[in-house]
Amino acid sequence: MGVLARHDAHVSGNADGPTLVLAHGFGCDQSMWRYVAPAFERSHRVVLFDHIGAGGSDLGSYDPKRYGRLQGYADDVVALVEAVGGPVVLVGHSVSAMVGVLAAGSRPDLFERLVLVCPSPRYVDDDGYRGGFSADEIDDLLTTMDANYLGWAQFIAPVIVGRPDRPELAQELANSFCRTDPAIGRHFARTTFLSDNREDVARVAVRTLVVQSRVDAIAPPQVGRWVHEHLQDSEMVLLDAVGHCPNLSSPEALVAVLRDFLGR
Repeated sequence: MGVLARHDAHVSGNADGPTLVLAHGFGCDQSMWRYVAPAFERSHRVVLFDHIGAGGSDLGSYDPKRYGRLQGYADDVVALVEAVGGPVVLVGHSVSAMVGVLAAGSRPDLFERLVLVCPSPRYVDDDGYRGGFSADEIDDLLTTMDANYLGWAQFIAPVIVGRPDRPELAQELANSFCRTDPAIGRHFARTTFLSDNREDVARVAVRTLVVQSRVDAIAPPQVGRWVHEHLQDSEMVLLDAVGHCPNLSSPEALVAVLRDFLGR
């Protein structure tokens, strides 16, 4: 099975345009980009895919050892970009922001630009660094997942989306979590929330846009600023958006900043 089939990749849009690859976050799949991707199909070749273990990906390809580190997902992204033909613009949401950082750090020739949407290089607070969570809070989160994954999904989805006025979005995210094999979901959560990619951020040389929601319970604005300040060539936009998933909750605002960045 080829790399595109393994990741249930779909290529659409302008075959002669630059290539835009959209990478989804933890617990999600490529459908989370359905409000964003169509806006670029006239100008770009748009690539959507699922990380192994998510959505329509080949679950038989899931290897706990390989995906115990974000580098495993980054290696997949490199292989996918090689298959579709680079260089590309990679838009990575949430954990896929750091996946993109790792991929561009190892193969800068394949990436023209990066867009990091609500990134976090480390979720756990450290000396001089505010990630948004204490070590005990992350431990409690992971313990709750282990005890009752489906119940955790229903609880955490509204917190992530951050839009009590749009309960259907929280339910959609919860349903996405619940479609994921619980063992894979728990493993991916540990890989995500226990990672520390701060040193990797400084290695990225490609031009990067950091997009941060004004209110985000998972990756607060100071984290986005930290990423921006430690990248070699970056700019940052603070969206007037609430929640960790602006691709769902504020897609028009996200599309606008992407268009501005890609048009320059």
